Amino acid sequence: MNSVNFDNQEITPSKIICIGRNYVDHIAELGNEVPDEMVVFLKPNSAIATQLESFHQEPLHFEAELCFLYQKEKCQTGKPQQGKFTAIAIGLDLTKRNLQAKLKTKGLPWERAKAFNGAAVFSDFVAIDAIYDGLSLELAINGEVIQAGGVELMLYKPDIILDQLQDFMALDDGDIVMTGTPKGVGRIIAGSKFVGKVISDGKTLVSVAWLAK
Repeated sequence: MNSVNFDNQEITPSKIICIGRNYVDHIAELGNEVPDEMVVFLKPNSAIATQLESFHQEPLHFEAELCFLYQKEKCQTGKPQQGKFTAIAIGLDLTKRNLQAKLKTKGLPWERAKAFNGAAVFSDFVAIDAIYDGLSLELAINGEVIQAGGVELMLYKPDIILDQLQDFMALDDGDIVMTGTPKGVGRIIAGSKFVGKVISDGKTLVSVAWLAK
C-alpha cells in the first residue's frame, strides 16, 4: 500500500476522494457545465506516487488541488468518533485528457482517465485547524505561476464537502480529499520543474518541487 507523509509519519489512505468541477473558471476553460450537485469520483491507493510522470499510455495533464487529510479522534472509551480534516497538502490530479473526453462523450465513468497508477502526487501534509478561510494554492512551472486559487473560489467549501461526503460514504482514517482545481490546467512536459505551495493568508504552509519525467 502507498503512503503519504504527515508530521514525519507515514499515513496510508484507503482511498482518495476527488471533487470535480469545483471552480467556475476551470469549468469554463474545459467547456463543461456548472453541476447541480457536487461531483465526486475516486482514486485508489495505487494511484499515489512520488514521481511526477508526463506520460502513461498517452500524454498526461496536471490539475493542482488543495488536499485534506481526514482523521478520526478517539474518545476516552477508545471508540472512534466522527472525523475531521486535520492536515493539508498540495496535490496534482493527473488526467488522461484525451481519454477523459472520449469517456465523457459516451457518458461513461472517468476512472480509466483518472485512477491509473501514478495519477496522484502529493506534498507532505501539514497540520491545520478547522478554519479554512484564506487557504490557497500556487503552482509554478519552470518559474512561471500557472495556477493559483483557493477556498474563496470554491463552489463547495471544505466543510460542506466533508458533510456531503459523509451523507453517503464512510471515510476511513487517513483518507485524502482532493477539492478541485482552479483554472490553468495543462499538459505535463517532461523535464519541467513543478513547484507547488499551500498558502494561508500570505504565509507558505508547505511547498514541494517535482521534476516531470
